[in-house]
Amino acid sequence: MTLCPAGSQTGAMTTLLPPGACNAHCHVFGPGDRFPYAPDASFVPKEDAPKEALFALNDSLGLERCVVVQSACHGFDNRAAEDAVAARPDSYRGIALLPADVADAELKRLHAAGFRGVRFNFMGHLGRRAPMEDVLALAARMAPLGWHLQIHGDPSLLTDLAPALRRSPTPVVIDHIGRIDAALGLDQPDFRALLALMEDPRFWVKVSGMDRITRLGPPYADAQPFARKLVAEFGDRVVWGNDWPHPNHAGPVPDERQLVELIAEIAPTSAAREALLVRNPHRLYQFGEAA
Repeated sequence: MTLCPAGSQTGAMTTLLPPGACNAHCHVFGPGDRFPYAPDASFVPKEDAPKEALFALNDSLGLERCVVVQSACHGFDNRAAEDAVAARPDSYRGIALLPADVADAELKRLHAAGFRGVRFNFMGHLGRRAPMEDVLALAARMAPLGWHLQIHGDPSLLTDLAPALRRSPTPVVIDHIGRIDAALGLDQPDFRALLALMEDPRFWVKVSGMDRITRLGPPYADAQPFARKLVAEFGDRVVWGNDWPHPNHAGPVPDERQLVELIAEIAPTSAAREALLVRNPHRLYQFGEAA
């Protein structure tokens, strides 16, 4: 079975996105008969989410650029993400999952294929984590390519791994507002740790995943202040994505149009939205450069 691009969500968009707007965090799953799921995958999706459904969704929402993040269900086999990027090489980029000892030749091959970074999962439900020193050693080999580390982890990561992350020779992108708990408020230690990291100009954050950190559900009124503060204080190092098709989501699957409409709540000026959706992704993912 294959996911439809936008489910039953219909209606005209009221938030106009700037030209070149980027969905900087989403995934593709399968199709399983062409790109099999990893035998040791920490999860296997119930439905395929192929590139055609992603393209249709992004096009319908006015998201002209996109970053496809390799999913744990495919492990280190990046072919599904690579195939999606190859279909739209000028406007799509990829983030890989790779072992820390990957060969330099494979890094260069993936760079030519449109990849611009490596994601490391430090969430307990996503399996074994790579040792941080190995991650930093890989970062040193990635640096000549202009790649970055993308870090996805439990909120404690922001404190426990902060000293090591500060030694990264490449930019570091923190996923999903650090996966903090919105119910604990802006003054919670985990969010303060994220703000402290963001004081270092090498750090970026994805203001995606409000639907993951909320305790109230849509329209995520408890989560919006966190995203809004990050956009206001670090507007040159924030990017946004919808996280489609929302793997391992504990609550109701978000309304894709509502997620886009909420951009105006967290980035309330046209200048802030231009930076969030266009200028920052252009710089981080090297849009405009040959894939």
